Amino acid sequence: MEFLSFTLLLLGLLRLVSAQQTTDPNEVAALRTIINYWNLGSKINLTMDPCSQNAPWGTDDSNPRVACDCSSNPCHITHLKIYALDIKGEIPKELFELKELMDLNLGQNVLNGSIPAEIGQLSKMQYLSLGINNITGAVPSELGNLTQMLSLSFSSNNFIGPLPKELGNLTSLQQLYIDSSGVSGPIPEEFANLKSLQILWASDNLLTGKLPEYFGTFAEFRVMRLEGTSLEGPIPSSFSALSKLEDMRIGDLGGEGSSLDFLDNQTSLSTLSLRNCRLSGQIPDSLGKFTELKYLDLSFNQLTGRIPTSFRGFSSLQFLYLGNNNLSGELPEDIITPELIALDVSFNPLSGNLPAQSATTKSINVVGTSINTNGLQDNKVAGMLDCLQGQTKCKNKGSSTSFSIKCGGTAQKSASGIEFDDDSETLGAAALYTSTDNQWAVSSAGNFISNPNGNRYIATTDSQITGTLDSELYKTSRISPSSLRYYGLGLKNGKYSVELHFAEIEMDDSLSWRGLGRRLFDVYVQGVKVLEDFNIQKEAGGSKKALVRTFEANVTNTIMEIHFFWAGKGTCCIPYQSTYGPLVSAIHASQVSEAAGASSNSKHVGQVVGIVIGVTAGVVILSSAFYLWWKKDAQGHMRILRDSPKKPLK
Repeated sequence: MEFLSFTLLLLGLLRLVSAQQTTDPNEVAALRTIINYWNLGSKINLTMDPCSQNAPWGTDDSNPRVACDCSSNPCHITHLKIYALDIKGEIPKELFELKELMDLNLGQNVLNGSIPAEIGQLSKMQYLSLGINNITGAVPSELGNLTQMLSLSFSSNNFIGPLPKELGNLTSLQQLYIDSSGVSGPIPEEFANLKSLQILWASDNLLTGKLPEYFGTFAEFRVMRLEGTSLEGPIPSSFSALSKLEDMRIGDLGGEGSSLDFLDNQTSLSTLSLRNCRLSGQIPDSLGKFTELKYLDLSFNQLTGRIPTSFRGFSSLQFLYLGNNNLSGELPEDIITPELIALDVSFNPLSGNLPAQSATTKSINVVGTSINTNGLQDNKVAGMLDCLQGQTKCKNKGSSTSFSIKCGGTAQKSASGIEFDDDSETLGAAALYTSTDNQWAVSSAGNFISNPNGNRYIATTDSQITGTLDSELYKTSRISPSSLRYYGLGLKNGKYSVELHFAEIEMDDSLSWRGLGRRLFDVYVQGVKVLEDFNIQKEAGGSKKALVRTFEANVTNTIMEIHFFWAGKGTCCIPYQSTYGPLVSAIHASQVSEAAGASSNSKHVGQVVGIVIGVTAGVVILSSAFYLWWKKDAQGHMRILRDSPKKPLK
């Protein structure tokens, strides 16, 4: 009996030892080197086996996380996550000793150097995230060896050179995030093999060539983002087959024009933005049947014809942007629904009356149309409209020689004695505000689609701003997801000095991953592009540092326009989603010399045109204003360039 008990005890101990499998010793040694290299010893204590069943770093929500496959002996490390912990340095080659890795997440750190070619040895990799780091060099062709890959991210880095054609070998790939990565050149033809692709983020890169027609064969495509590139149209007709698309954002296309004929079967679309894509022709009736569509932006194109009657009662739609086209006729009845938050049909030869439901919509913009506002015009902004239209009843016509604005903040007096006016009014998706004395106005258009903090149009900080005696002047700023315009009104004609004050107060400049964001935008003064791909942080030498840029401008019709415009460039999501677009802290413009005299034969004449609407309950709901830039061609015909002309400052 005692012998039998001893035998059973021995067998139990053997089973226990067998159950306590250990990790491959080569992998343990490699992991120990990696942990020491990235100073993670306080988070992963390897005095116990890394694949131990109750290891604190093995749960799904652990960070760092090490998870293993122990279906055989020894165990192998299959998951490694070191996410948003600000690890520094290059990627150590010991990492590639973990040859059973299936999931590697090193996103949101400050890794530098290049990706070693040995990455291609991790043949079982399915999920690889290197996004938001400071990795440089070329994207290694060896990534094409990872043929089991399902998701690949190397967005928001500083790569150079083209996308390797070998990525076309990843035929199982479902998600590809390469936005703001620095890659350039055409999209390789070999990408036609990526038939399983569902999500593509590729905005803010130097991609060239035509939009690939083979994208239309990606039957599983759900999300496509291609804004702020150098790609060319037309949008291929093959895109009509993309019936599973939910989010499609293409912008700033060059080359040939496109039509909307490809839009027919994409009834799953929730977001559709085709801004500035050289679109022509009519808006198809089928769009009104896209019952999931919430956001539609077809602005800055050459669309003609009427707004489809199918847009009547478009109950899913919340944001509709059709501005800067050549649409005609009247607005369809019932186009304004209780769900509609913003409607922009500005700068179209539209006519008729506003629908009766317009008073229920928070933002409506009919600037540059012949639509009858039905007496809804606010008295205060009506006076501003008179100024913009150059009418004689403008109270301040030609009487002012300066204006100063504290963008996004309350009135302040600078150390040099300049009185900056209050500009703290809340602006919305299509909004206008005028100063109490009608000496200036501000308009903003656009919507932060994915901002977790909601749609904010003013940035603030409590931090001290360096490089200035006027720190308070820079602690608030106007921001915009698209277009932000300021107007000086009732100015005496002549030459002016324009001071633009900036400080980057949203993006960090620390050694953290939070300091890797890049804000880029363009600035126009009187229609001339004076700053292109302007990066406040780079020019100022860091965040929360004051920066002033001064320009000269001529005022010939008592109006000055200063336009801040987002052209789809810069990072989108650092330190959080929807951190991008123009930002300005203050503006000061003052006359330096009077006009010598206006000539009726001037080759360039600018006139600001605007229509402004108000609603009950004191909510100002419309609009913007812009310049119609007139220029005679060689045959003497009059040519109209809408919005700010895309020409550099000479």
